Amino acid sequence: MLHVDSRRLDGFEGLHQAVHGTHVDVMQLGRGKLRGTLSHIGIGDFSLSIGSFNVGMRTRRIASDEKLIIGMLLKAEDRVAHWSFDMQPSDVLVIPPLLEHDGIFHGASAYAAMRLDLDEVAEVFAGQHRLNDPEYWRSKNHFRADPALGPAAAVRLARIVVKLTEHHAALTEPAAEFWRRSIAECMAANVICSLPSDDSGWLPAARRLIGKVEHYLDESGMRPVHISEICAALHVSRRTLHRAFQEVFGMGPVTFLRHKRLCTIHSILRESRPGTTTVSTVAMQQGFYELGRFSHYYHTMFGEYPSQTLGVPAHELVAPQGAGLSVAQNA
Repeated sequence: MLHVDSRRLDGFEGLHQAVHGTHVDVMQLGRGKLRGTLSHIGIGDFSLSIGSFNVGMRTRRIASDEKLIIGMLLKAEDRVAHWSFDMQPSDVLVIPPLLEHDGIFHGASAYAAMRLDLDEVAEVFAGQHRLNDPEYWRSKNHFRADPALGPAAAVRLARIVVKLTEHHAALTEPAAEFWRRSIAECMAANVICSLPSDDSGWLPAARRLIGKVEHYLDESGMRPVHISEICAALHVSRRTLHRAFQEVFGMGPVTFLRHKRLCTIHSILRESRPGTTTVSTVAMQQGFYELGRFSHYYHTMFGEYPSQTLGVPAHELVAPQGAGLSVAQNA
């Protein structure tokens, strides 16, 4: 279900597939030999493309593409313009289906773009007011990066891509689905924070709602469950879910789900033998991609490091990396 393709660029022609599944007309503007990289991650019909190049470029997407594209500018050494929008790093651009698009990169740049069907947004952005409505995405738009959230989302996205490239062959389909939702959340972070709050919904009895969530998690077994999946299954907004979890547990649903995934990892490691699996593989399967803070979370919760639960002899243990982990879905 999850496919990864990474390559080095040696000439502007490599950028004709700058977004997987879409043909882009490309013209080099800057002088010198174009060098860069291009990676595509495919999860079912959903795709994420990340590219970088070292000289100025002119790009145009023809108007026959029926997919929605949401793009993020990751880096730029000079001016970048899409349509009439001047882009800054971490800004997000919405390119609706069947709309011609043009962009001008005046210098070295890096970008990310996800491509999906309009009928997927209700599922991918479940629980997000407005974003789960396909009509919301039918107009071109530009969202300025939130000073704190935008750069953090861009960094988190890049790290997820690196880890998926390293571990994609070992990931199960449920794990790949979790990461699909996490990627979409990173890409839309600036869009989400730009929306007005939605307090119009009626808050169901908190304990009844929590009971439904826990029943859904029990039915899901040991696979990782993303918060957007719960919102879609129970037809509830994130705001309502958050208020219910705060009332019952004194913590948000993201923190609760992280604790549940940690418990799942603990059980898997206890039932495994050294040499049959690795901590990093199990962590990726459950939605953690940086071992440093994952180990910190794990040790704080269980009083031991994951390698100790797995039964690795003490003399083989390696000190965990620094506590600099971000977990997908803002865990």
